[in-house]
Amino acid sequence: MRKKRIVIALGHEALGTTLPDQKVAAKKTAKAVADLIEAGYQVVISHSNGPQVGMIHTAMSEFCKQHPEYTATPMSVCSAMSQGYIGYDLQNEIRTELLNRGIYKTVSTILTQVCVDPYDEAFYHPGKVIGRVMTKEEAEAEEKKGNHVVEEGGGFRRIVAAPKPMDIVEIDAVRALSDADQVVIACGGGGIPVLVQANKLKGASAVIEKDLAAGKLAELLEADMFVILTGEDKVCLNYNTAKEKPLDTMTVAQARSYMEEGQFEEGTILPKIQAAVDFIGDSAVKTVVITRIDKSKEAMEGITGTVIRK
Repeated sequence: MRKKRIVIALGHEALGTTLPDQKVAAKKTAKAVADLIEAGYQVVISHSNGPQVGMIHTAMSEFCKQHPEYTATPMSVCSAMSQGYIGYDLQNEIRTELLNRGIYKTVSTILTQVCVDPYDEAFYHPGKVIGRVMTKEEAEAEEKKGNHVVEEGGGFRRIVAAPKPMDIVEIDAVRALSDADQVVIACGGGGIPVLVQANKLKGASAVIEKDLAAGKLAELLEADMFVILTGEDKVCLNYNTAKEKPLDTMTVAQARSYMEEGQFEEGTILPKIQAAVDFIGDSAVKTVVITRIDKSKEAMEGITGTVIRK
């Protein structure tokens, strides 16, 4: 009997912010992932990288300031770096946790490139803030390079586009490993955004919303279930108000209606709901579960979490 394939999207809570935080968080995350593998699911993992890629971008920018002979590091390269070191911590902690339970599986991180449309509207209206706070002079220098900046945090910061994911370059490799019942980590941080130019791939100065990329990964893998792990037990209407209402279930139609009402905050829960709706589409069998990382096992058993279906 074929195992159910699930794609897990790990949020910030699963990784922490600093290097020491990430080490501790990865151990806890590994236990949650191992619970699902032990329950018989075939698992593919995606993850966020917000603080990590920001740290890398800032560090490389500062390095260039100190050493002008080195060129600046493109956003696509910073994304690749974050995939590598986050994947390194995750795959080792998951491997250790599985071996401690007597489960022998290879855990692999795939450096993943995600194709975006060069004519995506996001490129004309960049809005994703990244990197360190700059002085006015530094911001003007960035603008002369063709980059966009915004005034924030007592200074200026760079902003980049957040285009939608169109395709995943390494999807066949992810599928092959998953079909072999191995654990795969892919599309970290939304993947490395690339533009297709004939037979070449060119890194784009952009970031991809990680939940949308994880949803695209689940779609292309024809996953049975998409599991989004966040900092809350359930999705709530009227979040953080006196009228807050946790949701046990939600249909795709209801999700679309709530999005139109403005129930979900941009940059936090809204991309997760959009990714869920996109993944399910018109399918009567696909399911999305949204819950807190330490409640993942209970959510899969129907005890907690928000379940979204057609």
